[in-house]
Amino acid sequence: MKMFNAKSFIATSLTGLALSATPVLAQESEFATKAETAYIFNTLLFLVGGFLVMFMAAGFAMLEAGLVRSKNVSMQCLKNIALYSIAGIMYWAIGYNVMYVGVDGGYFGSVAFSYGFDPVGGDALETGYSTASDWFFQMVFVATTASIVSGAVAERIKVWPFMIFTAILTGILYPITGAWTWGAGWLSGAGFSDFAGSTIVHSVGGWAALTGAIILGARKGKYVDGRTVPMPGSSIPLATLGTFILWLGWFGFNGASQLAMGTIADASDVSRIFANTNLAATGGVVATVILTQLMYKKIDVTMALNGALAGLVSITAEPLAPSGGASILIGAVGGAIVVFAVPMLDKLKIDDVVGAIPVHLLAGIWGTLIVPATNSDASYGTQVMGIAAMGAFTVITSAAVWYVLKKTVGIRASDEDEMMGMDKAEVGIEAYPEFSNR
Repeated sequence: MKMFNAKSFIATSLTGLALSATPVLAQESEFATKAETAYIFNTLLFLVGGFLVMFMAAGFAMLEAGLVRSKNVSMQCLKNIALYSIAGIMYWAIGYNVMYVGVDGGYFGSVAFSYGFDPVGGDALETGYSTASDWFFQMVFVATTASIVSGAVAERIKVWPFMIFTAILTGILYPITGAWTWGAGWLSGAGFSDFAGSTIVHSVGGWAALTGAIILGARKGKYVDGRTVPMPGSSIPLATLGTFILWLGWFGFNGASQLAMGTIADASDVSRIFANTNLAATGGVVATVILTQLMYKKIDVTMALNGALAGLVSITAEPLAPSGGASILIGAVGGAIVVFAVPMLDKLKIDDVVGAIPVHLLAGIWGTLIVPATNSDASYGTQVMGIAAMGAFTVITSAAVWYVLKKTVGIRASDEDEMMGMDKAEVGIEAYPEFSNR
């Protein structure tokens, strides 16, 4: 066997490196420029964040499927895949233009039909990112708003009126309030701060859900002789899976809302946002576990699941500035809100099947209000003004749409259909045919 000669090997390697140095230097001009590198990483952030938020659609579907009764599970799955699709079409057709194009400090943007992307092979460096990546990231947010409504009005709404409401919400109502802030509208000029959408996404969806739940009315048998009748969901494992999927998706929701990853500072901030987002969720869970143990002598797992989501909603308005401890506290207050708000809604006979109103509306308000505590650029007065303006607009317009639908096509299933279950009545395919009599 030939002996290994270390000196010869080193000499040969050095010679090879020297010979290859000239071609490498010659090719250096073909490498991406600083602007091109930033463009690539910014676009990548939008795309990765976007598909994480898109996966939240699966989270909402599983959460709702687990928290409704067996006879209504197929209906919730249908609504979630349909609302995501409707939101995508409406946001491309009109919503993005209304929200972002030509707002210029006003109340809404262009009403032009359809939104155009960069041409094939486009390299519009002046934007700092691909326009299609930005549209995709913004679109998955609007789908989240519609998902919030789906859970609150479950088990008694007819499918087609819900679809019509979803089209109006995602194509017109949400883009208008979004234009006020993220579209550089009047609220943005006033200094309103909502980093990733505690109010812009979650409270708007919560207000739409609240008006729908009130106008629709409670499920049959939910409130009888002054008492609340429990209606347990079909699957705690499914609801838990949905919660973890939503938790995962939230890293894209908040992290990619940094809107840039082309510098070390941006990458560092995205990492900080991830960490704070996670801590807020843990705070929400621990708070609900402790409170339900103290109040009811047993831990309520559905409260714990919603506690995680409430913590996530709470930190969404400002996930960058808080310390780790502050993030835990902000999330914990969100979890506490869920524990106290759920029985409050029952006293008011507002039937929210999955707890969407406490989680998204009330925790969203809390998260937006507390922003100035950690972000010195925000003010409490402006935060209150923004919450009130978006709340008033969404309540008035959503109530009008729900009321018109109620008086024209009708929004509520018949008593017979509700008793039978929406799977049989409107979908035609039962999720659990062996057990759907529950």
